[in-house]
Amino acid sequence: MEAVLFILVGALVGIGAGYLIAQKIGESRAGSAAARAREIIADAEREAESTKKLALVEARDEALGFRQEAEQELKVKGADLQKKESRLAQREETLDHTTRRLESKERSLQDKESHVEEVKQELETTLGSHKAELEKLAGMSASEAKEVLIHQIENDAKRDAMTLVRDVEAQAREEAEKRARKIVAIAIQRVATEETSENAISVVTLPNDEMKGRIIGREGRNIRAFESATGTNLLIDDTPESVVLSCFDPIRREVARLTLEKLVGDGRIQPARIEEMFEKSKTEVERSIREAGEWALMEVGITDMHPEMVKVLGRLNYRTSYGQNVLKHLVEAANIAGVIAAELGTDVTLAKRCTLLHDIGKAITHEVEGSHALIGAELARRLKESPAVVHAIEAHHGEVEQRTIEAVITQTSDAISSARPGARRESLETYVKRLERLEALATSFDGVEKCYAMQAGREVRVMVRSDQIDDLQAEVLARDIAKKIEEELQYPGQIKVMVIREHRAVEFAK
Repeated sequence: MEAVLFILVGALVGIGAGYLIAQKIGESRAGSAAARAREIIADAEREAESTKKLALVEARDEALGFRQEAEQELKVKGADLQKKESRLAQREETLDHTTRRLESKERSLQDKESHVEEVKQELETTLGSHKAELEKLAGMSASEAKEVLIHQIENDAKRDAMTLVRDVEAQAREEAEKRARKIVAIAIQRVATEETSENAISVVTLPNDEMKGRIIGREGRNIRAFESATGTNLLIDDTPESVVLSCFDPIRREVARLTLEKLVGDGRIQPARIEEMFEKSKTEVERSIREAGEWALMEVGITDMHPEMVKVLGRLNYRTSYGQNVLKHLVEAANIAGVIAAELGTDVTLAKRCTLLHDIGKAITHEVEGSHALIGAELARRLKESPAVVHAIEAHHGEVEQRTIEAVITQTSDAISSARPGARRESLETYVKRLERLEALATSFDGVEKCYAMQAGREVRVMVRSDQIDDLQAEVLARDIAKKIEEELQYPGQIKVMVIREHRAVEFAK
C-alpha cells in the first residue's frame, strides 16, 4: 500500500514538475516572439518614415515645377497683354488722327457748301435778269417761247421718226429679199435632189441577199470599218441583191465601189480584209486615173506633157460639172478649138493644149481655195507650161483680160461644148463645194487624221490620232468643230459631228 502511495506521490510530483518546466518554456518562447514583433514594428515605422519623407520631397519638387510653369505662363501672357495694349494704343492714336482729318474735311465741306450756295444765288439772280432781257428782246414770254420750242422739237422728232421708218422699211425689204432668195434656193435644192442623188451614188450588185448580213457584220463592225476606211456611206435597204454607195467625191466613191466588189467576190469580209482590199482598190483607181489622162492626150493628139499634169488631168474623169463629165468635156472642147484654130490659121496644137487644160483646176479645187481658173493657171505655171497656156487657163472665165487669140479660142470652145443641147444638167458645184468646205473645216483642227462628209453633208465623221487626243479631248473637239461649222457655214437643217478615236496595237511574230 505504501508502495502504491509512493508511486502516486511520485507521479504527482513528476506531473507538477513537468507542468512547471512547460510553463517556463512557454514563457521563454512568448518573450522571444514579442521581441521579434517589436523589431518588425520598429522596422515598419522606420520604412514608413522614409517613404513619408520621400513622398514629401517628391511633392515639394512637383509643386516647385508647377509653380515655375505657372510663372512662365504668366510671363508669356503678360508679354502678349503688353503687345495688345501697345497695338490698342496705336489704334487709338490712329483713330484720333482719322477723327481730326474727318473733322477738318467736314469743315472744308461746310465752307464749300456755303460757297456753292452763294454761287447758286448769284446764278439765279443772273438767270432771272437774262431771262427778262431775252423776253424783252424776243418780244414773247417764257411760256410762248416754250411752246415754240416744243413745236420745233416735235417737228424734229417726226422727221427723225420718218427717217427711221424709212431705214427700217429698207432693211425689211432687204431682209425679205434675202429670205426670198433662201426660199428659192431651198426649193431648187429640193428639186435638184434627184439629180444630186444620181451623181453622188453608186449601186453595187450582190450575188444574194445573204451577203448583206455579211457586209454588216456582227453588231455592225464590218460596215463601220468599211465606212471609216473609204469615207463613204454604205446604204443597205430592202432593194433585192444590191446596196448603194453614197459620197460627193467621185474618186473616193469609185475606190469604195471597187473595194466592195472585191470583198463580195472574195467572200471574206472582216475589218482587216476591208483595209487590204481598200489599198488594192486605191492603187487600181490611181492607175485608172493615169490611163484616163493618157487617153485624153491621145484623143487630142498631144504627146509631151508633164507626168504630174497627166495624172491631174486623169482625175477629171471622175468629176462632173452640171452633170457633164469634165474630162470628156475637155477633150470635146479641145477638138472644137482645133477646128476653130485651123479655120483661123493659128497654131492648132497650141489651141488644143490650152483648151484641154483650161479646167485643170477643177481637179484640185477641194485642196486649194479660189477660182478653178486661177488655181489651174498656177498649177500649169508650176509644171512648166508655156505662158500662152497659162494665160488661156486663167482668162477663160474673165478673171483676167484676154490678150491672145488662143485665150479667145479656149473661151469660145468651152462655151460651145457646154452649151450644146444635152451637154449639161443642173449643177452639183455648190453642193460639192459645201461638202469639201465642211471636210476642210473639220480637218483644220490639231490632232485630226482624216475627215469624211457623210449623209449628203448631214454628218461629218472625224478620225483623230489616239496618241494626241484622249476621250475627254474628243468630246471637246466635237463641240469645237460643231461651233465652227455654225459660225462659218450656211446649211439647211443640222449637221451631226462624230469624232472617232481608235487605238490599235500591232506587233509581228517572227
